[in-house]
Amino acid sequence: MSTQGGLPPRHLALALAIVAIWGTNFAIVRLALDDFPPLLFATLRFAFVLVPAAFFVPRPAIRWRTIAIYGGVLFVGQFGLMFYAMDGLISAGLASLVIQSQVFFTILLAVVLNGERLRPPAIVALLLALSGMALLVARADGGTTLVGLAMVIAAGLCWASGNHMARTIDKDHVLGLTIWACLFATPLLGISALLIEGPGVIERSLASASVGAWFAVVWQSVGNTLFGYGLWAWLLSRHPAATVAPLAMLVPVFGIGTAAIVLAEPLPFWKLGAAGLVLGGLVVNVIATRWSDRRVREDVLGEPV
Repeated sequence: MSTQGGLPPRHLALALAIVAIWGTNFAIVRLALDDFPPLLFATLRFAFVLVPAAFFVPRPAIRWRTIAIYGGVLFVGQFGLMFYAMDGLISAGLASLVIQSQVFFTILLAVVLNGERLRPPAIVALLLALSGMALLVARADGGTTLVGLAMVIAAGLCWASGNHMARTIDKDHVLGLTIWACLFATPLLGISALLIEGPGVIERSLASASVGAWFAVVWQSVGNTLFGYGLWAWLLSRHPAATVAPLAMLVPVFGIGTAAIVLAEPLPFWKLGAAGLVLGGLVVNVIATRWSDRRVREDVLGEPV
């Protein structure tokens, strides 16, 4: 594993490709929701990951209970809530921004569950991000509702909970965990779709869905999940997290930009200001984390920086 310095050009290009896929994916989801109801769409996404990937990637050496909880929390919780909110309760661009609340939930979970200290820079970062979220709440309108914001924030908490679980798992098992967690996420989402959206809506959607909607399902499964999550884990296994993870801050940049171009979402000054506050909080947190890591290497490990 690389221990210092930046990413080599090919790895940097790969990381940027992943982030671009994750960011532009929000516009693709919004378009697909015109054909599929949200819970059915989430079900199809993970069903297409499970089959055929499970036949090629063996189950990781992880307890079934852990795999089931991971699939329920990360996939059912995060994507079920987020897709449902994006079906008319929040715009695609803002969803790509608000879901980044997972960064701060991850920090808070580490404080509460692991006893880690919340340092002053992290507090500043949280306050900046919360200011941006407050501005979004204050300006919520028909396109972005308080319910939609709350659901995406809850999805961020689910993502952070999945991150907390993933910290205890060997990086070599991350891709297998992602695939086999779909074994539990798919039926849970499918049952939810039957109960909430109804068999009639599901049948009509499957029969009338456009080629573009089915392309979105495949893109979600292959591009976003297998390519994105799999290669992101590959990068994390070869470089320090502090080198790779900050690039994820570009996700809402791609998300908001693509939504403005593809979906013609407006970009008023207040929305750009809220995005700036949230991204500013993320930047402060990343800089503080990297500075802390440098101090540890200097003072404790004696490594040059």
